[in-house]
Amino acid sequence: MRSLSKKIANLSESQTMALAARASLMKADGIDVVSLTAGEPDFPTPQLIKNAAIAAINANFTKYTANQGIFELREAICAKFRYDNKINFEPSEILVSSGAKHSIYNALQAVCDRGDEIVIPAPYWVSYPEMAKLVDAKAVIVHTSPKNQFKITHAQLQKAITKKTKVLILCSPSNPTGAVYSREEIEGLAAIVEKTGIYVLSDEIYEKVIYDGLTHFSIGSIDAIRDQVITVNGVSKVFSMTGWRLGYFGARKDIVLAAEKIQSQTTSNASSISQKAALAALTNDLSGEVAAMVAEFDRRRKFVVGELEKVKHLSFIYPRGSFTLFLHVKPFLKARLNGKPLGTSDRLGDYFLNEHNVAMVPGTGFGAPDWIRLSYACSMDDLKKAVRRMQGGFEELAKSMHS
Repeated sequence: MRSLSKKIANLSESQTMALAARASLMKADGIDVVSLTAGEPDFPTPQLIKNAAIAAINANFTKYTANQGIFELREAICAKFRYDNKINFEPSEILVSSGAKHSIYNALQAVCDRGDEIVIPAPYWVSYPEMAKLVDAKAVIVHTSPKNQFKITHAQLQKAITKKTKVLILCSPSNPTGAVYSREEIEGLAAIVEKTGIYVLSDEIYEKVIYDGLTHFSIGSIDAIRDQVITVNGVSKVFSMTGWRLGYFGARKDIVLAAEKIQSQTTSNASSISQKAALAALTNDLSGEVAAMVAEFDRRRKFVVGELEKVKHLSFIYPRGSFTLFLHVKPFLKARLNGKPLGTSDRLGDYFLNEHNVAMVPGTGFGAPDWIRLSYACSMDDLKKAVRRMQGGFEELAKSMHS
């Protein structure tokens, strides 16, 4: 029997998806698990958007569409970029895909050759290094510091760039850390990008989930590097549409055409129904619904931060965006379980899932093995239950650290 692809053998499964699946199986077995793994809002998709999808189905809008996305949606995306991000695109510079993850993959596939280097600041979203493998590029991991809120510095970026560097991946607000880059920080990075001629893939999927009066700044709005930036976004987070699988990116026309060619030979167009739903989302005023969702996330953020601040030996980066909290758990890895030190955040994650019925994502998948990520995209009741269990679990581990 022939072997499987060596490329796939070296590919890791998404850790967030795997842990969410484990938690779901335990729930199906009747175990009261609280899953804090989700990278998705727990709110329903706004009714106006659902009505648009139903109307599209009833109108039999169920055939193939233009591979690049229906023209009206690309026009709406251009308007969104102009209004929200101060980036001017034409519809020909937009590619609609089956989720922002698909958009990122298409874009990297379009610009990378074998052996090219992709600079990825760590902690990173779990899929970035794996996508580098898929496009035969080399992931150059830059380990950032919690002292700088895990944001790549200008000096770090300059040092990481070589003749082989093709792309910098920038994610603000960040998953998993919740860090938000300031305009000044981004402008400093942009100066290096301009000087070196590399591309930037700017993942801005969490741009609306931002707190404390901060504002999102898009690196693609800087005219000097406009043609070097691929700006990725979607409807998943802001409109609670993760399952609709609708993302997009804006970029220079030749990049879009190259990515469209890839899409034409793989998935073809994004779902026709999802495109009509996204069109409704982007052309109607849903700012009230979005503001209410973000306000609720903020309430949960303040609750979980306030409660976990009470846990001795536990620290974290105060999140300014997204709906995740990144916990520094290194002291607890010395705790003994069944006579042996825990040693890794993976084992710590197993401990909380198996002993306290709380699912979180170990930091190994994010390039930060001494950390663990929780999502507060769940009901306040579930969050309170999870926090109580976590406090008990950490207290139990703390005792074994000193025994």
